[in-house]
Amino acid sequence: MQMKHAVMKTEITMYTDGSSRGNPGPGGYGVILMSGKHRKELAQGFQHTTNNRMELMAVIAGLQALKKKGLHITVYSDSQYVVKAIKEGWLQKWLATNFKGGKKNADLWKLYAQLSAPHTIHFKWVKGHAENPWNNRCDELATAAADSHQHTLLKDVGYTGE
Repeated sequence: MQMKHAVMKTEITMYTDGSSRGNPGPGGYGVILMSGKHRKELAQGFQHTTNNRMELMAVIAGLQALKKKGLHITVYSDSQYVVKAIKEGWLQKWLATNFKGGKKNADLWKLYAQLSAPHTIHFKWVKGHAENPWNNRCDELATAAADSHQHTLLKDVGYTGE
């Protein structure tokens, strides 16, 4: 009798948040990646950007940090912009029309689409600045990154065109 080995699907939980001091202004993102007992925090600040770009950049940074393909990922975000763009099909329409009409953040959405393709991703909206400790921690990471010293902030080339 042959025994079939169960294929274990790696489950990743990702919490994300973005922040900008002024919109536009200095910004940052925070990410927490969790799998089993493992946890990793990511954060980065940018000199001149927008809140929506940082919300989306948080998801992108989380995906870039993953080393395997074919993962099952649940993303928790307090950004209606990011969650609705995925769940309500806006992104698919934007991609199909090549962001016709000047839809914003095309550079980041195209990168998200590329990075997300090898995975199964589910988005869940969480209320920001509420009782979710992981979302609150991401907010701390994002705001600290946005507030860090100007010389440590990166340029958001997609936003500034530099």
